[in-house]
This record gives sequence, C-alpha cells and structure tokens, in this order.
Amino acid sequence: MGGRKQAQKEIKPGIYILGEGETEQYYFTHLKTLLGFQYIVKPRFCRNSSIDEIGRRIKDLINDCVFIICVIDLDVINRDSKEKAKYEKLIHKYSNKTDKILFCTSFPSIEYWFLLHYKYTNKYFKDSNEVANELKKYIKDYEKKEEYLKKTKWVEELLKDNKLKTAIERAKKNPDKSGSYTNIYEGIEKVSLLNQIRDKL
Repeated sequence: MGGRKQAQKEIKPGIYILGEGETEQYYFTHLKTLLGFQYIVKPRFCRNSSIDEIGRRIKDLINDCVFIICVIDLDVINRDSKEKAKYEKLIHKYSNKTDKILFCTSFPSIEYWFLLHYKYTNKYFKDSNEVANELKKYIKDYEKKEEYLKKTKWVEELLKDNKLKTAIERAKKNPDKSGSYTNIYEGIEKVSLLNQIRDKL
C-alpha cells in the first residue's frame, strides 16, 4: 500500500499512454518523435497484460494532473468471456471520468488502424494475424517483433503523403462499429488538442 502511495506522489503531470504491448509502445514513441507530440510512454506502461493489470496501472496513474490514453486490442478480449466482462466493468468504472481517461479500442487490433492509412475497409478481420497479413500488402516487411518495431521507418511510412489525416477520416466513417473498427484517432486528436493548449500557456 505504501509503495502505491509513493508511486502516486512521483507521477508527473501530463498525458500518459497505456497500451497492451510493444506495438503500441513503439508506435506512440515514434509518433512523439516524428510529430513533436508531448506525452509519456514507457515500456512499463505498455506490457503484454491482462485487463486486471491495465486496471491497476490506471489506478496508479489517475489523478487531477494526468490524462490517460489507454490503447486496447479487442480480438483476444472478445474471445474470452471473463476478460470481456472485466473490460466492460473497467470501461463502466471510468465512464464518468472522460476528462481524465480515454479508451482507444481497435477490433481486431491496432494493425487495423495502420491499414486505414492505406485503404478504407470495415471488413471483419477475425484476429490481429489476419489484419496484419492484409497490412503486409502495403508494408511488406511489417512484423510484430521488437527488432522491427523499434525502427522508426515503418511509422515514417505511415505518415507519408498525409496518410495520418486520411486514416482519421476513414476511421470516422464507421461510427456504429460494424465489422472492424478503431477510435485510436480520438487519442491522436486529444493529444493534438492538449498539446496546443499547453503551448499557449
């Protein structure tokens, strides 16, 4: 208990990115570098983890000086009734804290968000592997491995030719969340807005 209170005291004000794994960690790390975004993303905030662990991280971080963007893939959660119930409980718990936390979810996974940079589709992809195979038509060497993800080149490719703006527009075309869907764009728009406000202070 004392350790958690101590950790709470050490939390710096700002925007925090929480994710499930290395893909989220490196994507948002590269965005920060390439676009000059201001937020905090660290390996310990983006580990392969259960909903219970994500809930603990949120509890440790959330306070009046922090805004949390929590990035979650839904393919595995939707296949596990216990995890799905925990996820829905977590969303409900913070449903009145929209000024403190934003849940950015993708079905099946964050790779669907990357795919929208290249084409519009809301086709139902059953899991991350299926959508990753589609993504490889455009990023031929894409791999969910640290050796690949830690290089900035793949995110540079995602940003070329105004593709980020295009992906945001495409993601907004599916508000009823049919087939595959994502609202990661909301996190990026929130970061942009909060950074603009900070720059004016």
